[in-house]
Amino acid sequence: MEQIIQTISGYVWSPALVAICLLAGLYFSIGTRFVQVRRFREMARLLFSTDHSQKTGITSFQAFSMALSGRVGTGNIVGVATAIGYGGPGAIVWMWIIAFLGAGSAFSEATLSQIFKEEHKGQFRGGPAYYIEKGLHSKWLAVFFAAISVLACGWFLPPVQSNGIAISFANTFSVNPAIVGGAVALLIGLVVMGGVKRIANVAQIVAPFMAVLYVLLSLVVLAFHIREVPAVFMDMIRSAFGMNEAVGGILGATIAWGVKRGIYSNEAGQGTGAIVAGAAKVSHPVKQGLVQAFSVYIDTLLVCTATAVMILACKTYNVFDASGKILIAAEGATLAAPDVSYTSAALGTLLGANWGGIIVSVALFFFAFTTIMAYYYYAETNLVYLFGKGKKERVLTWVLRLGTVAMVFVGSLYEAKMIWDIGDTGVGAMAWVNIIAILLLSPKAFKALKSYERQKKEGKDPVFDPKEIGADGAEFWK
Repeated sequence: MEQIIQTISGYVWSPALVAICLLAGLYFSIGTRFVQVRRFREMARLLFSTDHSQKTGITSFQAFSMALSGRVGTGNIVGVATAIGYGGPGAIVWMWIIAFLGAGSAFSEATLSQIFKEEHKGQFRGGPAYYIEKGLHSKWLAVFFAAISVLACGWFLPPVQSNGIAISFANTFSVNPAIVGGAVALLIGLVVMGGVKRIANVAQIVAPFMAVLYVLLSLVVLAFHIREVPAVFMDMIRSAFGMNEAVGGILGATIAWGVKRGIYSNEAGQGTGAIVAGAAKVSHPVKQGLVQAFSVYIDTLLVCTATAVMILACKTYNVFDASGKILIAAEGATLAAPDVSYTSAALGTLLGANWGGIIVSVALFFFAFTTIMAYYYYAETNLVYLFGKGKKERVLTWVLRLGTVAMVFVGSLYEAKMIWDIGDTGVGAMAWVNIIAILLLSPKAFKALKSYERQKKEGKDPVFDPKEIGADGAEFWK
């Protein structure tokens, strides 16, 4: 079974997907004239603005927090370790590249989600399934994406997060992983039973607080290894482009692991960030597009980088090739395969092994817990798309909730590699469909940005008119 899952994941994450993710990000960055740079200050300002004329939906900050919850998870701690372990230090540079370019993709997919969102039982629902049907007029492809998303976000991805928590607690506190998995599953059940409002309320408190606290702690550790930091950045850059002899032979893996883990972490182009973007109440779709682009920066350029530089500066890592041979054995590392121990060992250089493990375990718990909440919301939105107009919705929503809780528990029982391969398959399958869709719909996103910027120049608070961009399927805005 493990071999089959690994083979499927390899086909999904072929070099073609890596290339299309990078090229799509470049295309959207050029098409928006690098809006992720030009409108950077405005991104931060819009976090705390909302359209009070709309009684339905959640605030921009709640939508940002939910998206940040989905982005900041095990990918920032365990995912960074695997990127370094199998791709070398240069993989982090490719995570930066896909984050910078991916911010353009994230802007476009979030804007499209807002354009084609709809109201359902007092909530806004949006995302790839909605803009594929309403924008591309392809019902079958929309249904296909929604079905993949329900499976991936409801059952494939939550086990990755609970697996990271279970392994971390088992290593640090010697607690049986099944007990940890059961406790996490129970807590997740209590949150998701309350629906999107409860998820948003929890996310807006926990996600930003933990991200800031973790970065601050990483900076303290780096302050004690400040002499190594310049060399670390030089090594990352040299390794990223095959100039480091030790890892020059795995340049393809360096790029692939950087892009794969970058997308897993920041979700740009995957389509999940667009799902939560559609839930916000704003006067113009571009506003939420800018907010979602900002969350990509927070995730990868801030939190992932903090983890990576800490591991590399503290020398608590190994680098393996595809056959499992060790290419680099850093002086502070054990011979263990890449996992949470890389990060806890780095913290342990300052605080001691026990405290390093405890802090990483606690941080990982909160990061992964909020990510599971976001995953459930993504799955529920697509379930509503599939069955929201029928009597089956309520029953199937409960099936999804119970299934998600069950898979959280199951994730604590298996080896990490198989769980990650399953999660990667889900992420890759969604990315294939979504990137093609947003490329086809890109003219709508570009026109919406022009509309927004024209109104800003006129001194107005931009208001969206779907006729201006020819969005025939944008019934909500009419």
